[in-house]
Amino acid sequence: MTLAHKKNTLIELGKFLSQFHLEKSIPNPEVLKNDLFYTAFLDLIELSQSHNGWYTPENVYFAINSWAKALTKENLEQFLSSYTFENNTPKTVGLVLAGNIPLVGFHDFICVLLSGHKVQVKTSSNDQMLLPFLANYLTSVEPALLNYIQFSEGKLTDFDAVIATGSNNTARYFEYYFKDKPSIIRKNRNSVAVLNGTETPADFDALGEDIFRYFGLGCRNVSKLFVPKGYVFDAFFEGIFKHQDVIHYEKYANNYDYNKAVFLMSNFKLLDNGFLTIKEDASYSSPISSVFYEFYDDLEDLKTKLANEHEQIQCIVSNDLIPNSIPFGKTQQPELWDFADNVDTMEFLKSL
Repeated sequence: MTLAHKKNTLIELGKFLSQFHLEKSIPNPEVLKNDLFYTAFLDLIELSQSHNGWYTPENVYFAINSWAKALTKENLEQFLSSYTFENNTPKTVGLVLAGNIPLVGFHDFICVLLSGHKVQVKTSSNDQMLLPFLANYLTSVEPALLNYIQFSEGKLTDFDAVIATGSNNTARYFEYYFKDKPSIIRKNRNSVAVLNGTETPADFDALGEDIFRYFGLGCRNVSKLFVPKGYVFDAFFEGIFKHQDVIHYEKYANNYDYNKAVFLMSNFKLLDNGFLTIKEDASYSSPISSVFYEFYDDLEDLKTKLANEHEQIQCIVSNDLIPNSIPFGKTQQPELWDFADNVDTMEFLKSL
């Protein structure tokens, strides 16, 4: 099966996904296999929250729309232009997926297929429905892909390499268990925002998207702010106020109440706006409903600090204050060529 066939099949998947929207989904008669998959996918989206309480329709639709935008002819051609796989011998690559946000492992999945390898997937118990559904769509459009895709309910078996994502604790297990295989092992990472006091209300509104999308459960969600010494947070709180409805979701509200109580019982100094607490803390990983902050004296020193601690950081958001930072509001809209942990998955697959 050629790379062109696989690329075209993913383009068809992008067209399929482009039909689904939170406000109103409209079937496109030109989309392949709609008679088999359109209504079933709508039903699955509506049922996703019963499978995982964090998978609200709004967040599932957001993930679907992001992939619809990514899987276009132009994006796939740009993505693939840097790689050649003609001489590769197909290997079986095991994927151990996380389930913190919808379709979080789909990028690894399509990378394996595009690189010419076979994929064996161990889904997270928190996300067992969406990826298998999309895989079924792909194999219906292109039956030859049936030879390249396998889902495993138990342990991975008969694989040649592995990409595994988990916490820092599970990463130690992965490193031991997969020590004899080529691997990418992903650990906890968090994203940060660097402010300097010149940000606009629109910047803070966009930063709120970076903080609250997926309830802050993704590694690309901002969990830490770096602010200049003496910074006053009034403008920040005013700017993120549009995201206040997050507190009406019970699971988020429960985390807000619990984490706030823990902080207060520990006599930590907090700033609180009724749906988010912020706390001065040197750590990168803040609990749900909270963001940590840290003061800096000199921007050049901060650049050095962030460079030295890059293995803890997934994304840096700023108004061009930090080299290679991304704009506010874009953390959960990565391009196909934005690799997790800045590890080029395609180069890894090419090396097998």
